[in-house]
Amino acid sequence: MKKWIFIMLLISTTNGLYAAEPTVAVTIYNDNLALVRQVRELALEKGLQEYKYTDVAAQIDPTSVHFKSLSDPSGITLLEQNFEYDLVGTERLLQKYVDQNVIITMREGGTDQGLLLSAAGGDVVIQTENGQIRAVKNSAIESVIFPHLPEGLITRPTLTWLLKTDKSGAQTAELSYLTSGISWHAEYVAVANEQDTELDLAGWVSVENNSGATYRDAKLKLVAGDVNRVREAPIRPLRKEMYTMAMADAEAGFAEREFFEYHLYTLQRPATISDKQVKQVALFEPQRAKVAKVYSYDGARDAKKVKVTLEFDNKKENGLGMPLPIGKVRVYKNDDDGSQEFIGEDAIDHTPKDETVRLTMGNAFDIVGERVEKDTQKISKRSTQQTIAITLRNHKKEPVNVTVIEHWWGDWQLVGQTPPVKKKTADRVEFSVALPADGETTFEYTVLSQY
Repeated sequence: MKKWIFIMLLISTTNGLYAAEPTVAVTIYNDNLALVRQVRELALEKGLQEYKYTDVAAQIDPTSVHFKSLSDPSGITLLEQNFEYDLVGTERLLQKYVDQNVIITMREGGTDQGLLLSAAGGDVVIQTENGQIRAVKNSAIESVIFPHLPEGLITRPTLTWLLKTDKSGAQTAELSYLTSGISWHAEYVAVANEQDTELDLAGWVSVENNSGATYRDAKLKLVAGDVNRVREAPIRPLRKEMYTMAMADAEAGFAEREFFEYHLYTLQRPATISDKQVKQVALFEPQRAKVAKVYSYDGARDAKKVKVTLEFDNKKENGLGMPLPIGKVRVYKNDDDGSQEFIGEDAIDHTPKDETVRLTMGNAFDIVGERVEKDTQKISKRSTQQTIAITLRNHKKEPVNVTVIEHWWGDWQLVGQTPPVKKKTADRVEFSVALPADGETTFEYTVLSQY
């Protein structure tokens, strides 16, 4: 429905309101999942009663709810739980009021009232007291007045409990549950120096909350790692909403430690995670690391392009040596006029310390490769000998080294002379080739394959 409907309702409060602000902790995983823990003061009566616990996430997994009393664990028992998420909204109110009386206020003045027959497609159809059927265009309506809140509609997602308590009074209770609609990911900003030999690397965390709840002054933890989950079909369709941006203060950052087979990052201050918001928090301050620019040519997969990669070791002696969560790395470089220009981006997986990080920046403009299969001989029924010619042309003003990558499968071996072999595995070989400034290099190699 359009936004022309103004809802007029008098809604009573429920016993789900609590006296004090809750204590909240949120642990967020990479894969659209969070664990929410809340401590609240509940006002309860002795005996069997219904209690409405409001302000839970709209995308809560009700089967994951865990409730316990902190003040009197043996004096309270949870017998039954229902998750109510049929929220008040224009469309739901109109659907609930079909075959009931409503009052319509017109934009040009005056009112009309009658039995609501339909509100499909944006237009309202009513039957007046004298039996006339009137169809009112949505553009003509100022508001629709509903006498009361229909049964079953609520203003906030609510857990309704059937509790049994031994005595009346305040209870301190803890609730925890899993919810979808909230996730985090890392972004990194790197700035290369003029010679492309050093990199200033800074890390940021983006928390994206579309869970349908706001977590105020929460203790925030992030889990980096691949946590296994059972995949099931969703219980109901989830609405997609727009979100706003919020940049967080970077003064009190994250403390990192190992946790089970993952890494846990705990923010050292409370943070409010609002619904429909992306919050960005500094993961670590910029660190300077030595970096190598690597050119590689894989002629079997790309006939002419030479790829450019920036590589650095995630080691303490290289200025790093910290676990790097999965995320996108954007790389910049300062121009001669002092402006910072974007030179490429790549994604990294969860990277432990002491591992090598490789960032593909793009393809070299001034270096071109060419691969030709010169000769193929059938040596026997199960063996073939091939000769490959590789030509590399360098149009830059300085010499460069290029790693040439070739792929072979089965039982194979190099025959005769080759350039220096940089690396050899079961399915590929890498040659190191020196190119002079504004020059060209051609080499051939022969491989014998047996199947």
